[in-house]
Amino acid sequence: MKTQLPAFLVGVMVLGAAGPSLRPAAAESGSTNGPPTYLRDVLPIIMGKCSRCHNDQARFVFNWLDYQSAFGDRREIKRRVWDSWKGTYFKESMPIANSPESLTLTEPERLTIVNWVLGGAPRGVAPPPGAPKTKAEKTELGRKLFSSICAACHQPTGQGLPNVFPPLAGSDFLNSDKNRAIKLVLNGRQGELVVNGMKYNNSMPKFPFSDDDIANVLTFVYSSFGNAGLEVRPEEVKLLRSEPPDVEGARAAPQASAYE
Repeated sequence: MKTQLPAFLVGVMVLGAAGPSLRPAAAESGSTNGPPTYLRDVLPIIMGKCSRCHNDQARFVFNWLDYQSAFGDRREIKRRVWDSWKGTYFKESMPIANSPESLTLTEPERLTIVNWVLGGAPRGVAPPPGAPKTKAEKTELGRKLFSSICAACHQPTGQGLPNVFPPLAGSDFLNSDKNRAIKLVLNGRQGELVVNGMKYNNSMPKFPFSDDDIANVLTFVYSSFGNAGLEVRPEEVKLLRSEPPDVEGARAAPQASAYE
């Protein structure tokens, strides 16, 4: 009688045959939640390390922030994130070598993506929203989100990269208008903006963040890097989510939040 192994275990065995250093990403990270899923495990990695190119504004590449698109491109994702990185696939690795994202994408994160593909690329379910949190709790959750998604461009210190990515540390752009900051994270942005007297012209994709995610990460940013210490509430994000995006490059008068 033959016993058929689950696809995930088959994938792990294939990885194991490629070299002694390979092992399941779940084991590497200490996760006990089973095989990786898109919403729980892969999407946060994509948001932090791939979304500068693979986003909803992309014209010539797949939008990996969308599950159906990422599922359709899953085999190429695996080849570019792992095989090219290991030198066994002829196309350029992703993220592009020596980019900020490639320098912060860890081997366990790459293995999470590989194991997701080999395990059938399941969508999974998004983590449910939690109960109301204190500012300290939101700051800690936001710190984790910032480290995994935002720090690749804005740097762990919040200083950004000169002439490329604007600083968040002591940012007049952030501290002068909380509503504008919320809408920027909600909708992304393309085009020129001025931060602390310096011009930047780059793009920030629209991330599929929940109201809680945005409240947490902005509360962390406002509570760090010498910023104003403001707290952002999920209710504020939900209210602004229904409004149209700000005009690109507009310097509207600061608006007071309904929750202040």
